[in-house]
Amino acid sequence: MDFQELAKQRYSVRRYAPEAVGAVALNMVLEAALCAPTAHNLQPQRIFVLNRPELIEKIDRCTSCHFGEPCVLMVGYDDRVSWKREFDGKDHGEIDASIAATQIMLAAADLGLGSCWIGYYDPAKLAEEFPMDEHIHIMALIALGYPAETAHPAKLHEVSIPMEDMVQYL
Repeated sequence: MDFQELAKQRYSVRRYAPEAVGAVALNMVLEAALCAPTAHNLQPQRIFVLNRPELIEKIDRCTSCHFGEPCVLMVGYDDRVSWKREFDGKDHGEIDASIAATQIMLAAADLGLGSCWIGYYDPAKLAEEFPMDEHIHIMALIALGYPAETAHPAKLHEVSIPMEDMVQYL
């Protein structure tokens, strides 16, 4: 499948089959994140793999977005490593982690896996369930697994704003 087709067909999967994501497929998805472009190639993205039932139970206490996924990737960045723009101090860690998360989702779709970006979680509960170094900032949860037979794109999946509303040629 070419990239345009992949980008259009990928959707947020909200129902998963119970089948575990195999180590080979998971490593391929993580490789896509590893080769994501980052500011100054500093690679501040950090990914935490939750693929055991007890860890899924812990993450479920942090969000109401439960889709039966066998794996969740907590995607974040290390602010000791991320590039800061000298003019205003803008930390690009969240941008870099977002690029890595996007590549994760596209690689997953290419492998026949489903994914869903979850931004709706309680950061305080997440910190309680998964204590981390103060320099690590989680910015997204990615549900990952094989789509259930009943999985389907949301109603608005194929609805986009007009190109002219998004793009301006200066």
